[in-house]
This record gives sequence, C-alpha cells and structure tokens, in this order.
Amino acid sequence: MISVEDAEAVIQAQVRDFGKESVPFEQALGRVLAEDLKADRDLPPYNRVAMDGVAISYHAFEKGLHTFQIRATQAAGEAPVDIQTEEECIEIMTGAVLPPSTDTVIRYEDLSIGEGTATVLVEQVKKGQNIHRQGKDKQQGDVVAQANQLVTPALISMAASVGATVLPVKKLPKVAVISTGDELVEVGTTPLPFQIRRSNSYTVKAALQKYSVQADLLHLPDNMEATQAQLKECLQRYDALLLSGGVSMGKFDYVPRALEGLGVEKLFHKVQQKPGKPFWFGIHPEGALVFALPGNPVSTFMCLHRYFVPWLEASLGVGDKPQLHAVLHADTTFMAPLQYFLQVALSVNDRGQLLATPLEGNGSGDFANLVAADAFLELPANQQEFKAGEVYRVWPFKPLY
Repeated sequence: MISVEDAEAVIQAQVRDFGKESVPFEQALGRVLAEDLKADRDLPPYNRVAMDGVAISYHAFEKGLHTFQIRATQAAGEAPVDIQTEEECIEIMTGAVLPPSTDTVIRYEDLSIGEGTATVLVEQVKKGQNIHRQGKDKQQGDVVAQANQLVTPALISMAASVGATVLPVKKLPKVAVISTGDELVEVGTTPLPFQIRRSNSYTVKAALQKYSVQADLLHLPDNMEATQAQLKECLQRYDALLLSGGVSMGKFDYVPRALEGLGVEKLFHKVQQKPGKPFWFGIHPEGALVFALPGNPVSTFMCLHRYFVPWLEASLGVGDKPQLHAVLHADTTFMAPLQYFLQVALSVNDRGQLLATPLEGNGSGDFANLVAADAFLELPANQQEFKAGEVYRVWPFKPLY
C-alpha cells in the first residue's frame, strides 16, 4: 500500500503535454491559454474622456476664465472637434476622444450649462483631470494576459478588445469515463430492488466540463472477456481512462487483472487513505494512463479531485496554484491509520479565515452527503484526534463564494 504523498508523486510524474490548437475566442471559455495574449494597439487607444461634461484648455481656467462658449457636442465614437479659441469648450461624453486642443474635462456636476455656455462652479480644477490617457493601461505589444491560465469571461473580453478572434489554447486529453458492474442501470431506468442507477460516470463527466473536457461514457459488465475486449479498444483510443469500480477484492472485480493482461503497467494499487483505499493506477506501453477508482460514490469523487484533477491541470499547464488550507471548526476523530478525507462545509469568519465544519455522513457510499459538503479536508494518517482550531489542507469541489 502506498502513501497519499507517494501516490500523488507517481501520478504527477506522468504529466503530459498534449500540444496546442487554435479556437474561436468566443468558444475558448474554460480552456487554457497556450500563448501570451498581446495588445495590438495602446490601451486605451486614445486619450479617453472619463466623465460626461466639457473639455477645456486648462490654461484658460488658470487665467481666471470660468465661463466658456460651447462650440460643439461630441459623443463617443465621433471624430474629435477642436476648439478655435481658449474661450470655447466642447460638450463631451464619456468614452469620447479628447480633442487635441483641450487638456482637461470638467464633469456636469461641477457646471452650470445654459444658452450655449458652460460655467464652472468649482474653484479647484486639476489640469488633465477626468482623462484616461492613451496607453495608460497597456502599450502596443504589451502582454495583456499571460499563458497558462484558464480562459475566463474577463479574458474573453480582453481578447475581443485586442482583436484576437482566434486564441491558442492547450489541447485537451481524450478521456473515457468507464463504469463497471451488473448492478448498475441507466439513469432513466426504474431499478429493480437489487440494482442502482449509474451515477458515478455522470458525476465525473460533469466535473471535467469545468476544463472543457468532454469525456465519453462507457460501461463494462461483470465479465472478464468483455471487460478486457472493451479496455483494449479504449487503451488505443484515449489518453486517459477513468474507471469507477471493479478494483477491490471481490470475485467479480476484474479490472486489475484485465488491465495487467493487456500490458498496462501497475504503478500502484491501494493507497493509505479513506475513502478510496483500493485506487489503482497504471500506464499502457502506448501511453494511455489508467485511473481505476473505487466504485463507491464518495471514493470516486474524492480520488477524482485529489489525483486526477491536479494531473489534468498540470498537463494543461495551468500556473502553479497555491495550496488551500482551512481551520477545523469542530473536534473530530478517526481511528484507522489512514489519511482521512473528511467531508466539510466551508465558511469564512470575520477575520477572513476559511473554516471547515465536519459533515461526517455515512461512509463512502453516502453520496447524498456530498450535496451539502463543499470540500474534503485532508487529515494526516499519523494522528487520531483532531481539534478545532487546527489547520489542514483542503480540497474544494465547489466554488469558494
């Protein structure tokens, strides 16, 4: 049996680079940016008016002129209109180009406008106020978004702003999610008293959609020949197989024997943890990785987030993510000499601390408890008593907001 830390290291040693491809920017949400995104021109691309009001020459105000003749009104998107004398101003809107003959914008709130004139009502005006200067944010050629980050709505907005209609993104691995067992029936079926619906596959598939991985779903019966035949085909078609079930010590747990019969090298089987102890991991000579997870729903869910997701993020080149830790909010015990992944609800106290409140549930088959939980708190194997106020690593599976 291998430790959690050693299992993690073995899996991370199999990180892959699947290359990159180009996709339309509006279809890139959730993908990983493969190259730095650069500005095609200054941002903002011109001296941009930041308040509705009037544009003046500050020199005139400095000389004591407080009332200006409105020469024209200029909206955003219109060519700039210059003043002819310092006694004039341009009534101007937010987002418009600042006329080159002006250098200061006074907002409507500080003006009295009537009969074609604008009178400044305040004594203090700062030269250059209410102007977003050209290139203040970024200059042409500057990096506006670094590679190796998830494409978010904000990044798509930036891509649109710099005219990047196509984005280079990391290629995704081809993934198969495979359930096992004759007791499993389709979701739309009414199960017999001795059957259950096939839920694990849909759980895994949904979790991977965060990364835009569209996994294929397959099912293996409790039959050695059929299991081996289908796995042989999958090992040739996919980069990673995620199996659920069939890896324990039962008479019909054929998966380890089938995999090894197909030449898959076992890198470990069984991890010093609960849930998920029977976890099996191996590699096929042609490169496919096999994550054979225990079939209990909580075990599958925990192993997915503790092992597969970090491998996926590393393979896609997602930048180093800080380890998250949380404060245990109530005493708990766990007697077995195993690393314990405790289901917890997360909250934040008035000191900004992340708190983890235990939600014990009823074992690794209690998937209903996962609906209320937010994360797994990783409790070390070398102790049995865990006190409120102690800090441990946490693995969220829901957004932290």
